[in-house]
Amino acid sequence: MATKFPQATQSELDNLDLLDKEDLIKLLKNVLQQGVTVNFHGKRVATEIYKRVRPRVMKTIRNLSVGTPGEAAKNLLIEGENLQAMVTLYKYRGEVDLVVTDPPYNTGKYFRYNDKWDEDPNDPNLGTLVTMEDGSRHTKWMKAMLPRLQMMKEMLSNSGVIAMCIDDNELYHLGMMMDEVFGEHNRIAIINWQKSYSPKNDSRHVSTATEYVLVYAKDKSLAKTGLEARTEKMDAGYANPDNDPLGDWTGGDTTGKDRRDQDRYAIQSPFTGALHYPGATRWRIPKKNFKKLLEMWGSEYEERDIKDGRTKALVLKKGLIPEISKEKLNSLDNDRVVEINSLLADPLLEKARLKAEHIRDNAVWPELFFNSNGAGRPRLKRHLNHVKKGKVPLTYWADDEYDTPLEIGAQSWHHEESGHSQTGINELNAIVGKGHNFDTVKPLKLFKKIIQIWCKPNGLVLDPYVGSGTTAHAVLELNSEASANRRFIAIEQGRPDTGDKYARTLTWERIKRAVTGERPDKNGVLSVSAEPLGGGFEYRELTVRIDAETIVRMKRDELIDLVITSHFEAGRRKTAGLLRIEDPKNKYLVGRNEQGEGYFVIWEGNDEVGQLDDETYDKVLAESRAAGLKSPHHVYARYQVYQSQNVRFYQIPDRILMHLGFNEFSDPYNNPTDSENA
Repeated sequence: MATKFPQATQSELDNLDLLDKEDLIKLLKNVLQQGVTVNFHGKRVATEIYKRVRPRVMKTIRNLSVGTPGEAAKNLLIEGENLQAMVTLYKYRGEVDLVVTDPPYNTGKYFRYNDKWDEDPNDPNLGTLVTMEDGSRHTKWMKAMLPRLQMMKEMLSNSGVIAMCIDDNELYHLGMMMDEVFGEHNRIAIINWQKSYSPKNDSRHVSTATEYVLVYAKDKSLAKTGLEARTEKMDAGYANPDNDPLGDWTGGDTTGKDRRDQDRYAIQSPFTGALHYPGATRWRIPKKNFKKLLEMWGSEYEERDIKDGRTKALVLKKGLIPEISKEKLNSLDNDRVVEINSLLADPLLEKARLKAEHIRDNAVWPELFFNSNGAGRPRLKRHLNHVKKGKVPLTYWADDEYDTPLEIGAQSWHHEESGHSQTGINELNAIVGKGHNFDTVKPLKLFKKIIQIWCKPNGLVLDPYVGSGTTAHAVLELNSEASANRRFIAIEQGRPDTGDKYARTLTWERIKRAVTGERPDKNGVLSVSAEPLGGGFEYRELTVRIDAETIVRMKRDELIDLVITSHFEAGRRKTAGLLRIEDPKNKYLVGRNEQGEGYFVIWEGNDEVGQLDDETYDKVLAESRAAGLKSPHHVYARYQVYQSQNVRFYQIPDRILMHLGFNEFSDPYNNPTDSENA
């Protein structure tokens, strides 16, 4: 079978001269194996960029961190370029349960591209705005997104899921890139969500009322898709008219889908004496069980041939049977019931009716009951606490899921006026006030729904384009509503080229107020007027690029910060991390983990890292005992002269660099150049 290759442009053909043998083989394998592959000018460079980005120092800004030390350690708000931030977050690679994000859409208003990234992907600047008139705008967007998609995949656990918001400008390009990075076979869904309630006069042809969320798994066979929360509407049909101790229930069908002749017999109602048939299908209750359920209404039943051309019926023992005419026999698949002639009197039927009505009026009804107070069809009880605790998600998420009319002062927004995208802006207005000039806000319910479905209650959520902070707010709200313990890592650079580092203004303010419940009134005066969600987060800022020389030259507080933010142990990555200990009495003790083990940095008075010897070990022991900590004692120092079974030693700078993902055999981190330290 012949393989059709895509028509290449002249520039793409010229670029083939730059590819080595390995790259060419990889390109051909993609085409031959997948049949379809995405290609664009500069793709080879874009594919390698994330491997060339180096970690940066993450400085904790304490006055911007929110909550108690324990609460703050669980979540992160990072100010900085997101690719550099993800590379720096080496300890979280393979640990993220859900990436959910809303990248800048390529609409000529928000997306910026830095042309220096081809040569130096470590340049932290966002670059210039890419306009709709830019002939290479699609290529620039794909070159920016591809290495970030690759890095997001690195961050995901084996069962992790990514949900990426997008509009129609780059839908097809993003889908093809995600097919390539994650594999088409790992695509879970393309969600079509209604962003607007009413048509807008923004098109000569079709008004756009929807946007999309592309959902992929790192490994679809390991990923889990949860259920949506049950709604009041779903539960409205449940009631408890008989005071059933198992709680509210509703009626379920007694018939199955397929047709089996042996299960298409008649059953007789103890209330009316009528014969009920399963119609064109069959009874799904085994006949032996059906008989027991019918007898729970107080009368004996028997199997009897009633000459209806079916297998033996279940009827009241020795009771009267309605006459079935030939015409009625021919219509049983549609009519499903044969009524008893009201002119016929039968003492046994009357006795059965009285027993059944007594149970109906004075006792908990059996599992099998008859609709319409006994006059209707047989049904099975379905108790609310036995059904699924949610509903299966659909790929179309419609209007009633996202309408959240908000009232701020005397002004309110209704869905007829606002639309769903406006709902997100209204939510942001409500928490930080107007005038933020941020008009690309997703509604909370959209992200809460994604998080609930694809992130377990104690999972970790990453948003590399957190913007106004919707993802972090959604995690905090879900934790508060359902007593969950999800954590978040939120990354935002803001617009430093215009002097707008809104990561530490708008984003920080929103997440902080979600925690505290503070809201502004119409005059901008803050008060706790909403339910505090609780929790907290650490605020960190990316600074200089990191290498061995940078670490050795650090001041004490800088080094302690680096140890606290970078340290991890393979079996404890999912813990909240280290809690910083600040006590002027301590010379070496700087932090502890959740297990109550102490962390120490051996620092000498002449502004340099010291060594672990007899003298420093004695001080480590004394500080550990005074703080009530237990062994092993985790000690960072330049050298280890003294050894003990109670000490885990981490050499500076080598172990810190390893915790940041450097490999001493392949990374030239011990030979930095001046340009690399920018």
